[in-house]
Amino acid sequence: MNVFINDIPLILKKATDKVYKHEYDLVLKATDEFTSKDLVGDVLIKEADPQLIDRLVRLMEVKKLKKLRSLTLVGDKKKKLVEHLKDQFKIIRAAGGLVLKDGKILMIYRLGVWDLPKGKLEKKESVEEGALREVEEECNIQVEVLEKLPKTWHSYAFKGKKILKKTNWYLMNCTDDSLMKPQAEEFIEEVRWMTPEEVQEVLPNAYTSIAFIIRQYLQSLKTGKV
Repeated sequence: MNVFINDIPLILKKATDKVYKHEYDLVLKATDEFTSKDLVGDVLIKEADPQLIDRLVRLMEVKKLKKLRSLTLVGDKKKKLVEHLKDQFKIIRAAGGLVLKDGKILMIYRLGVWDLPKGKLEKKESVEEGALREVEEECNIQVEVLEKLPKTWHSYAFKGKKILKKTNWYLMNCTDDSLMKPQAEEFIEEVRWMTPEEVQEVLPNAYTSIAFIIRQYLQSLKTGKV
């Protein structure tokens, strides 16, 4: 599970998952003493428990951890840790797409940030239906679903409530972009086809969760696995 809190990924893993210590700048145990100043780069904390999650979520929400790139927690009971984390938020469901055409990726520019088309699901709407609708509405194009991509979760505050948005992502193919235009009502200023190289250039000006999905896809082009 990948949860983005203040645009920093909090990753939950099972104790049986493969973890390579050399990939982290700092490796701790839940019982170790540490402060926010110690959390620099990619950090791994082993033997995670609900109390540690509570502490870290508060820390990530309140402090600007500018030097923290990612935080990975490893625990024996991952499912229990995930449910404990979810219980702290109101869950909202959303869906979106990474759309392809002739080897290019469709990016949208919204509120000063490069993004992928996505949005909240409507009542009684399936995840796939919602993803198709949102992409077609926001970009005024026609698309078809190719396959599923990893899900993302990101937190934010709204009217004093803590929200956790679960976004289901799909790889899509564009079948018609002859009338393509940005949906102004959703504050989208531009819709643009980009080569993978152009996308990588703008990723520093994209949300971390969006960069995660795009990098996962670009990596799959090298390995042959999405």
